[in-house]
Amino acid sequence: MNTTIRYYDPQQLKCEFDRHGFVVIRGFLRGAELNELQREIARYIARIPELPRTDVMYEDRDRPESLKQLAHMKRNDAFFASLIERPRWIGVAAALVADKAVPQELEWFNKAPGYNFATPPHQDGFYFMLEPNEAATMWLALDPAAESNGCLRYVPGSHRRGLRPHARTNILGFSQGIADYGPEDAEGEQPIRAEPGDLLVHHAATIHRADRNDSGRQRRSLGLIYYAARARQDRRRLAEYQRNLNQELEAARKL
Repeated sequence: MNTTIRYYDPQQLKCEFDRHGFVVIRGFLRGAELNELQREIARYIARIPELPRTDVMYEDRDRPESLKQLAHMKRNDAFFASLIERPRWIGVAAALVADKAVPQELEWFNKAPGYNFATPPHQDGFYFMLEPNEAATMWLALDPAAESNGCLRYVPGSHRRGLRPHARTNILGFSQGIADYGPEDAEGEQPIRAEPGDLLVHHAATIHRADRNDSGRQRRSLGLIYYAARARQDRRRLAEYQRNLNQELEAARKL
């Protein structure tokens, strides 16, 4: 199965995306562009004391090295608000959702060695609450990602079978996981190794997960979410879900 694209064009991207539910664009960011992004992320992390508490997640708030996720970076910082609007990113998203791509969210993730659990199998569309369920999630590698430190694992073609039942998990940042994920799903998984600057993009209904980080290395990434303009979100349900989740995380000292 070839889902890797080095020199991409919109037609090729769309063909692979429709067939497998994800594409991999090697070297999407390189050199000065990637270095700039790394510097801006470091600057943003230095601002953590100024950020809303609910936008900064730790495996253990008493251990700063367990920093796991930074949410709402688009809302909190001018550089990242500009980044998600850049034509190069939007152009890829628009080609894949076959519509105007509407920037939604930008987040930073880390699987820190020794402080993490496996990411449960899930579909982003379950969280998005869209009708129709048309969106693209971008995952940009900031560190080398391999099976030893929890690279993404996709179930090819799963986006064509709709949303699966999800149930509550205890995993920070991934509060819902597929309830009936079984051996047949696991056998079909495709692990995706990535280098810094490689871009993975998946459909909102594509099943994906990641193992825990059993290496001594970080596994950091940047996530960008784009909805198709034709998709409509149930904002009331989403706000209620987020409010309840934040209360649980506060009680568990994860925020």
